[in-house]
Order: sequence, then C-alpha cells, then structure tokens
Amino acid sequence: DVLGVLAQLQAIAAYPVTPIVRPTHNDAVLSKLYLDFGLQTLLIPYVQSADEARAAVAAMRYPPEGLRGVSTMTRANNFGRIADYAQTIGDELCLLVQVETLTALEALDEIAAVDGVDGIFIGPADLAASMGYPGEPGRPEVKAVIETAIGRIRQLGKPAGILTGDAAFARRCIELGALFTAVGIDAAVLVKAVDGLAKDFADLRT
Repeated sequence: DVLGVLAQLQAIAAYPVTPIVRPTHNDAVLSKLYLDFGLQTLLIPYVQSADEARAAVAAMRYPPEGLRGVSTMTRANNFGRIADYAQTIGDELCLLVQVETLTALEALDEIAAVDGVDGIFIGPADLAASMGYPGEPGRPEVKAVIETAIGRIRQLGKPAGILTGDAAFARRCIELGALFTAVGIDAAVLVKAVDGLAKDFADLRT
C-alpha cells in the first residue's frame, strides 16, 4: 500500500538502487502520491489502450502537458530545496506500462506510439487468463504469444519487459530482446527455500 511503499523507500534510500513501484491501478491520485514520495519509475498495470496509456502519462507530468498536482514541499523535491524540480523532473521520470491481455496486445502499436511511454511490460499470468488458460502462464501457446510480443515491442522502438519464474524462459526472453526481466518474487523465493528445508529434514520427523 501507499504508506508501506514510503517506508520501503526510506529504507533503501542509502543504497545505490532504483525502485520501481506498481500501483494497484492506473490512477492519477495514486501516481501523484508515489511521485511526491520521490519515485521516478512507475509500472502501471492493465493498460488496455492508447487512451489509458495517455492517462498514465498525464498523471506523471505537470501542466500544461499533464495533470499532476504541484506541491512545493514534498520528499521528491527535498522539501523545497530543489529549486528547479518542476522544470527538470520530467526528464528523470520513467513510465512502464503493463500489457496483460489479448486486447492490449491488439492495441500494442497504438500504446507504444504514445509519447511518454518509456517501456512495455508483459504480464504473463493475466495474459494466460485472457487466452483462456488461467493459472497456466507456462503453456506453449502463451509463451509463443509472449515471444511474438517481445519482438513487436522491440520493432516499435520500446524496451520490453517480462516477469517469469521459469529460468529457461527468462533466458529465452532476454535472448529475444527483453531489457528488463523479473526472474523472482520475494514470497515465491521464500516459499521455495522453506519447502527445500522441510524436504531436507523430512527423514528426521517423528
């Protein structure tokens, strides 16, 4: 949630990392809150059309280009200490949009053409569900669509991204040109480690 993100940003502030936050919805109010916290990269879920992509862009930009509300005392501008923040921050922001359905893929050319969309991320789980295979993102049919989409995104001049826990498929996507590839989820990594420990000690159970 929003306040949880703020605490995490405070925790990592001392380290050379760049956080990416995925709001729960393509919502201008949520985007404003995260940007005022000092975030520079947002990953907006479930973008289905060029109009929705334009709305995501507008939420990140100050008027007249967008509709982000102006606040002069936020964590983002070091509480007013960055005098030219409003004039320069636009060059430092990154907007990634998620295409997660067949409908979104049909509109891929139009979404990619929206000025301000910096990268396109494919969501395999929702894409699989939209294809009639809920819970089966590893199906060959789904992987084939993803591979084609990565190629199309690259041809459209945008960086392509993907999330997959399948190491072999992650490597395949990188070979195809995926430039930002998530290969694990914290909860899944923890579950795998715990299950491995339980298996290692199964013979000692009484």
